[in-house]
Amino acid sequence: MLLQRFLVRLLTMLVTLVGVAIVVFVVIRVAPGDPIAMMLPPGASNDDIARLRALYGLDKSIVQQFLIWLGGVLHGNFGTSISLRQDVLGLVFNRLPATLELATVALLMAIAIGTTAAILGARSRGTAIEAGIDIASGATLSIPDFLWGLVLILLFGVLVPVFDISGRVSPQLDLPFVTQFYLVESILRLRFDLTWDLLKHMLMPAVALALPLAAIIAQLLKQSLKEVLDLDYVVLARVKGFSETQVILREALKNAALPTLTLVGVQFTFLIGGTVIVERLFSYEGLGNMAIDAVINRDLPLIQGIVLVFALLFVLINLAVDMMYALLNPRLRHG
Repeated sequence: MLLQRFLVRLLTMLVTLVGVAIVVFVVIRVAPGDPIAMMLPPGASNDDIARLRALYGLDKSIVQQFLIWLGGVLHGNFGTSISLRQDVLGLVFNRLPATLELATVALLMAIAIGTTAAILGARSRGTAIEAGIDIASGATLSIPDFLWGLVLILLFGVLVPVFDISGRVSPQLDLPFVTQFYLVESILRLRFDLTWDLLKHMLMPAVALALPLAAIIAQLLKQSLKEVLDLDYVVLARVKGFSETQVILREALKNAALPTLTLVGVQFTFLIGGTVIVERLFSYEGLGNMAIDAVINRDLPLIQGIVLVFALLFVLINLAVDMMYALLNPRLRHG
């Protein structure tokens, strides 16, 4: 059953990626703007324009361009960036770790905040505390992540300048990194001075991304907990003398968390996509920031590479969540 489910999901994933590749390839080519005209000076001759268009394969039909590009992708060649004159895959993988670290820190914050609020609300159900948590969750959810970013910059970057508001790491520090996973590597190397500096740059964008997701987690998990807390085995735990907090943590939470797990997985993909605006806002050197530059410069190969990598991340995360849910749910595991 699990193998069949995995194979179906894998086939769906491949179809999704091909569909995304086709749509993005066509849309960015029919959109207004000529990347070649943006590269050349105003006095460039028609011959110069023709040679450059031929160099990047833009003199062929869209179908021919797509087949050439798809053949390159299947061999690991995503083309050359028009604006940066570098290999697209190298550029993407150079920035991707920064985005993944930011999204992961934001996810952990969202889970911690949302789970704490849900447990507190379920433990205090029917009281003013639960009502306050519901109001706070609704208000938090109604504010988009980029607006939270602006508020945080104003509060902790301008009024009370506690955290850094731009960049990923202070340039004056010694950076002995081998990979682009700076945060992970700084911890493994026991360079906690670098870890602290990275976190100071990362904290505000991570909080901006985490707050809306935390509100969603709090609402769904609290509702699931309230439903589970009325079941017989939970009532039996109370009869045995467990406190309400023990009942929630030891008995109710593991069963109530299953629907939330699926939600977190789906929302994590949106959280990664949300880094595009937030990274730009904080000048964070991630993949989202580079994506905006690629769109501004009409860098077609770089846009295609970034979108395809984002799409691959989305389908892989959804596949992992789907398989994890099937493993944790006995009805799906043995059905």
